Amino acid sequence: MLSHILLGTNNLEASRQFYDAVLGILGAPSASHIQVNGFERHVWDHDGTRLMIATPRDGQPCTHYNGFTLGFKTTSIEQLHRALDAALAHGGVAIEDPAGWRKAPGNDRYLAYVRDPAGHKLCLMFREIWAQPALAGTTA
Repeated sequence: MLSHILLGTNNLEASRQFYDAVLGILGAPSASHIQVNGFERHVWDHDGTRLMIATPRDGQPCTHYNGFTLGFKTTSIEQLHRALDAALAHGGVAIEDPAGWRKAPGNDRYLAYVRDPAGHKLCLMFREIWAQPALAGTTA
């Protein structure tokens, strides 16, 4: 359903380093650098999703927005913790409850929340169902 997500930043290089570190652990290649109508962007393409970062085109400072969370799927709890460690080592700030299981009927998930250098709220998520191989003849 989504084609891309673009996040604003006031420090393009700090955000590029942050996302290169975190998304690299999740399997994405390093960002490519593009210009769109004279505005710089860094772009990550992975598993059919595109994430871009850029300074705001209106010249006003970037601010994070309350109520928005960008979720990243991980393939294991270990990968989630590696991505969280990379986020914290590259200017991220851990927020909310510590990383751990959130139990709900039919929706158990292991989560960690962090803010990126621009203040955007990210969720790293693992679900056991994502780690299980698909049964022959079925679709996920």
